[in-house]
Amino acid sequence: MKTLSQPRPLNVARPLSFVAGAMVALAAFTATTPAIADEVRIPVMQQGSDKRTVKLPAHGETKGQVQSHYGKPQGIKGPTGEPPITQWFFNDFVVYFEGDRVIHAVLKPNR
Repeated sequence: MKTLSQPRPLNVARPLSFVAGAMVALAAFTATTPAIADEVRIPVMQQGSDKRTVKLPAHGETKGQVQSHYGKPQGIKGPTGEPPITQWFFNDFVVYFEGDRVIHAVLKPNR
């Protein structure tokens, strides 16, 4: 009759020391690697502040009111979709109309 031998204990010290060493090396490498990035922060209400002198058309104005105040647009796109949305392009901004009324006006980005 054969006797069963006790199972050998696993040697986990070697794998754990390898993992620990790898973690230390990674931490040392990460700590010495400089970050190479610039961060530009512009508060939301100051974006496009160089064009803040431009008075945009108000919500609800008609196409006739916009044209009489700002002149003929440089370009017109639309109408498209339902309800019909039209874009009028001016030098510093774009006006969005739903039907005959302004629904939004936005400054163009600086280029």
